[in-house]
Amino acid sequence: MSAATPGAPVPAPHPRPLVAVLAFCGVIVAVMQTLVVPLLPHVPALTHSSPTAASWLVTVTLLTGAVFTPVLGRAGDMYGKRAVLLIALCVLVAGSVLCAVSSHIGMLIAGRALQGAALAVIPLGISIMRDELAPERVLSSVALMSSTLGIGAAIGLPVAALVVENADWHTMFWVSAGLGLLDVVLVLRFVPESAVRSRGRFDALGTLGLSVALVALLLAVTQGGDWGWTSAPTLGLLATAAVVAPLWGAHELKSTDPLVDLRVSARPAVLLTNIAALLVGFAFYANSLSTAQMVQEPTSTGYGLGASIVVSGLCLLPGGLAMVALSPVSARISAGYGPKVALALASAILALGYGVRYGTSHSLWQIIAGATVVAAGTALAYSALPALVMRAVPASETGAANGLNTLMRSVGQACCSAVVAAVLAHMTFVVDGRTAPTLHAYQLVFLIAAGAAVLALAVTLCLPGRDAPVAGAVAAVDGGTGRGAVRSEENV
Repeated sequence: MSAATPGAPVPAPHPRPLVAVLAFCGVIVAVMQTLVVPLLPHVPALTHSSPTAASWLVTVTLLTGAVFTPVLGRAGDMYGKRAVLLIALCVLVAGSVLCAVSSHIGMLIAGRALQGAALAVIPLGISIMRDELAPERVLSSVALMSSTLGIGAAIGLPVAALVVENADWHTMFWVSAGLGLLDVVLVLRFVPESAVRSRGRFDALGTLGLSVALVALLLAVTQGGDWGWTSAPTLGLLATAAVVAPLWGAHELKSTDPLVDLRVSARPAVLLTNIAALLVGFAFYANSLSTAQMVQEPTSTGYGLGASIVVSGLCLLPGGLAMVALSPVSARISAGYGPKVALALASAILALGYGVRYGTSHSLWQIIAGATVVAAGTALAYSALPALVMRAVPASETGAANGLNTLMRSVGQACCSAVVAAVLAHMTFVVDGRTAPTLHAYQLVFLIAAGAAVLALAVTLCLPGRDAPVAGAVAAVDGGTGRGAVRSEENV
């Protein structure tokens, strides 16, 4: 249930500044996720810490992003999406400043945890667009907002690499803090507060249960390779997740105001979309993980190009630009043929891209071409996923539903990270006195990612057709709702 906030009608915002501001927020938040990747090899020396401790600069953002994305999405549905968006951006600024003023590994990890929590900006932005834009603009705008997750990742790597090579590493955190503050100012100026709200009380116990289950599962997945998959910590965390998750599910089913409406989430249109999101997240992330490392391998390996950190990051930049260009194309496909078709096409392109990657591992331009094809498939997929979600849930649950979908992408990325690390660590050879992954290791990664894309295609084909939205969803233009939804939601 939802209700419109009483009071005089609010004039519709101009769509271009609204979309531009929200997309800019999404890009900045996504950049934060990969900001420290080029810095990781240098962190132990810079902070007098171990490589294991340094790896937590990436792991902790995954954990906090996974926990806070659905939680803040639900909070936005209940208390105001703009207000929660501003809170998330302020948390991003605080985390950036904390990293900028310290070289202590503990403080850096804490700052990165705060930065990771801001990942909820993307589903919140999607929800605001659904509430505030005219129906004919929803699909293209949401497609761009969803794609910022990949666009920011592609842009963040080369930019961070340039900073690491040419300036003090704290600079990138000061810059991120400044951009976060700019986001806050722009949101205050151009983004209105949505009148679409969910009634009820916030599910604190459900939040705790979801947090424990997610942290236990993702810690085991991301650290299992280092700790040992049969070690006591790994098995203990997996057991914790296995016990807590069903208890959390039982609580959510009994709750009158659940954090995640499992009855809605279990409907085929929502469940299969989330499974596809997990598989697409897995397939996408293999490209980012393997490309930069592969081109940096020395030429003595027989396949490496001996490229610098900056060059390796720039290899992903054309893919980021392709994602910007293709997000409106995906929206047109979704509007004309349905988001199911768009997601199926995206999954096929992802699989094709990894086929290209498998056979083109010795030339820089061919590697860039293959990586760009993968990015093109990712752009189409990330643009179609929120359209499928919005078609299947009421407008009052858009924040929580898109938060859960973004979470599934993050879980897919976590699983991909563990699989890629295991493959590259176990298929090695010694060259010039150092151990390096074999070419077959990278090719196996590409095959596994292609397999995930094929599975995503199979799941997508099982989705209900475009003319079968879930009962109770408020839809216009195949899943979009504009400001008229504020009134129609009262009758849902």
